Amino acid sequence: MKTLSAKNAAALDQDLMSVGGFSLDQLMELAGLSVSQAVYRIHHPNRGKSILVACGPGNNGGDGLVAARHLWHYGYQPIIYYPKPGKNELYQRLTTQLKNLDIPFTEDFTSAMNKSHHIVDAIFGFSFSGEVREPFAAVIEAMKKTSLEVTSVDAPSSWNIEDGPPDLGPGKDFHPTALVSLTAPKPLTKWFHGRHFVGGRFLTPQIAQKYDLDLPQYEGVDQIVEIDQSEGKL
Repeated sequence: MKTLSAKNAAALDQDLMSVGGFSLDQLMELAGLSVSQAVYRIHHPNRGKSILVACGPGNNGGDGLVAARHLWHYGYQPIIYYPKPGKNELYQRLTTQLKNLDIPFTEDFTSAMNKSHHIVDAIFGFSFSGEVREPFAAVIEAMKKTSLEVTSVDAPSSWNIEDGPPDLGPGKDFHPTALVSLTAPKPLTKWFHGRHFVGGRFLTPQIAQKYDLDLPQYEGVDQIVEIDQSEGKL
């Protein structure tokens, strides 16, 4: 399946919010819905309802906040780790929505992880670069070592969009159970060998053609499609 570079991913987002007519709120809602559906498919509530959602300060974290809300409505019991809340008014509204559902927020990732059945990694997305700083370095290290299944949003946190896992730092040898590629897979998927989903049921054929993307065939009301990693096919 064709991938989307960092440069094109940023440009595509701008196209969606200009000629596409979408707002950031809408795109984040669709992304978080896709993530929630992937978690439901990977970790059914019958296997344990406690889901720890680790959110970063940017849009990836916003996707995680939206996913947590949907997971609550599916019958899960999400716990939010959000140590550096984004200052954008959008993130504040997403946080309010969760608090109105009495979804707990925690500052102790390790303690919450020990009580959880699954982890959503929504810390850093495709635009991440540079060094991982605390408190996220310790969180990525913990996700790397845990026996729990981890679902990453768009990119395993701290991976480079083009070059995959870092050679040094907490993200070295961090290989989550599952990955939800938003809009389209990124080049880093070359190094990913877990369960891989694509969520982006909002692209028009015109935008897909402009960026030379393969539009997956979504079934029914599904917002995600699982990719056969052995063949790189849907």
